Amino acid sequence: MGTTDSSRAGDGRPGAAPSAPPSGLLDLLSVAAVVLNARGQVVFWSRKAEELFGYTAAEALGQYAAPLTVHEEHQDEVIRLFAEVMESGTDWAGAFPIRHKDGSTRLVEFRNMRLLDDLGDVYVLGLAADQATVERVERNAALAMRLVSQSPVGLAILDADLRYVAVNPALERITGQSAAERLGRSAGDILTFLDTDPEARLRRVLETGESVVDRDIVCRPPGDPDHDHAWSVSYYRLEDSGGRVLGLAYSVIDVTERHRAAAEATRARQRLALIAETSACVGTTLDLETTARELADVVVPVLADVAAVDVLDSVLEGRTAPEEGPAFFRALAVTAAPTTEAVHAADPPGSLVTYGSDRLITRCVRTRRPVLVPHTTRRDLERIARHGEAASLLDAAGVHSYLAVPLMARGEVLGALDLTRTRNPAPFDDDDAVLAWELAARAAVCIDNARGYQAQRHAALTLQRSLLPELQSRLPGLEVACRYQPAGATSEIGGDWYDAIPLRGDKTALVVGDVMGSGINAAATMGQLRSAARAFAELDLAPAEALHHLDHLTEGVEQTITTCIYCVYDPHRGQCEICLAGHLPPALMRAGQAAQLLELPAGAPLGVGGVPFEAATIALRPGDALALYTDGLVETRSEPIDARLNTLLDAFTASCGQELEEICDRVLDLLRSPGGEDDVALLVVRAGP
Repeated sequence: MGTTDSSRAGDGRPGAAPSAPPSGLLDLLSVAAVVLNARGQVVFWSRKAEELFGYTAAEALGQYAAPLTVHEEHQDEVIRLFAEVMESGTDWAGAFPIRHKDGSTRLVEFRNMRLLDDLGDVYVLGLAADQATVERVERNAALAMRLVSQSPVGLAILDADLRYVAVNPALERITGQSAAERLGRSAGDILTFLDTDPEARLRRVLETGESVVDRDIVCRPPGDPDHDHAWSVSYYRLEDSGGRVLGLAYSVIDVTERHRAAAEATRARQRLALIAETSACVGTTLDLETTARELADVVVPVLADVAAVDVLDSVLEGRTAPEEGPAFFRALAVTAAPTTEAVHAADPPGSLVTYGSDRLITRCVRTRRPVLVPHTTRRDLERIARHGEAASLLDAAGVHSYLAVPLMARGEVLGALDLTRTRNPAPFDDDDAVLAWELAARAAVCIDNARGYQAQRHAALTLQRSLLPELQSRLPGLEVACRYQPAGATSEIGGDWYDAIPLRGDKTALVVGDVMGSGINAAATMGQLRSAARAFAELDLAPAEALHHLDHLTEGVEQTITTCIYCVYDPHRGQCEICLAGHLPPALMRAGQAAQLLELPAGAPLGVGGVPFEAATIALRPGDALALYTDGLVETRSEPIDARLNTLLDAFTASCGQELEEICDRVLDLLRSPGGEDDVALLVVRAGP
């Protein structure tokens, strides 16, 4: 037995089943049905008619409708209208007051039409509903339509197959898709711009009836595919009053502005945090390369995928940078986000590189202004990179945005902070340029301080090394090895020295001193005392007498406190006369014995004045070694001096019998850490046959 498809052909929608359940609308309206014969008698009286008029079917059937249902003053009008319908066959619709069984009057909406049966008999069918109910339904429907059409909330209604059956104007405006593009099509075909599977989510709501409320979605709708939009979406299953599932509705609220405001607030917090981090993390040392690397590390990956810090070579040399022609940079630091291949196009740290006058980094330092290229082209990459090969690497790595800001401190351009983006899809914008400018300005002061420190350190080291003698490795009856290591800070450089001075009779004067103080002034004082010590040695003065004259000399020197050890070795006697001026005692190493510190009168430092010096004589036979050193070798803030001295003796004991150069290296490797707090002078001698 076949079935009947009651749907219209070609509308693209599945037909309703012949036994589909009722919509419930008629029940909502409580429509009553009454049939009258040609004489106006009631021949059919529905249950809803009983509710509307108050009479049961037994009471109404066979009765004349007019006297039964209307007041006497309206009966003539009712009979006239009934006659017109019967004679003309024209339907009549309108509201008419009726009399309820309880005597009350109600206004009822009527739809009257003529009927003809197979015998030719004529009847009138009257459909009636309480007008207040009809008006309420009409009002609600009108209100619903008005709300839907004028609502700023996007609304869509889908049938049970998740095909669009209605779309309001707000949804068209929010998504950029017209209703014509949606109606009749499935949600899966329309919502392809969403990252997730929207149809599966809608199907779950349809099957379970569990609504999804205020789900946040960030997407790029068809109406604006170049920008992110934020929506708050809710899904609801639609059911009629009888519980029959009609389909599904979803609402879309455009919260893009709120999302952008929140994102901007987040970005502002991140920028403040980045500025604070720059202030805290950049400039922790006075090392130029370390400071540059700290700046590059701070901005990656928060601001850029690759960051390079380049300083003008002329700045490091103390010269004025040329205003025309190519620019010469010293690459100091490069930092890249993981898996970013653009780092291969960057200049290696420490290299001296030349950029033509047409390059963007050159323009940045010459104009003292940021250079921003939000969307780079191949031509832009050629002006960013130093040469064509680097430009190809940038292109292959996916560099799509570029920003360079000058490093300026105290009115001088030091170099540039060079930024590129590869993984981060967002282009650099003006806000990024302002942030980078602020970071560069803060870091530039630290870089300038490091540059000044480096210049001062270089000057102090140059002075210090120029004042230290070039000692011979062999003197009469004596092997000699020496080391000098500067302190890690500029302010600590300059006060230590060593010397080995040949004297008459094959004797040798050994001197190690430490000027209390630091910097260039200490180095200059050291130079004066070393020269004076050499002069006194040439006079063949005894160690105590030489220190006495040096002590007297310090009265006219700015740096007045100096520790010193003065020794005179006589190879013919196999003796070494030693005198201390507040200095640490030397270490004696004899073959087959543990190294030991000599117990000698300590004396007072040079510059105290009025304190006599006392010398002591020890035997120094062939194979014996003597080590003189300054306190920078053994004094630290973290360990007791006794523990450090024991470590020193252990090192000497372990290396006894080795070459003196090896002994010096071993001791320094063991006791001296990079960036030590004080400079170190070490002099090791061994008596020969």
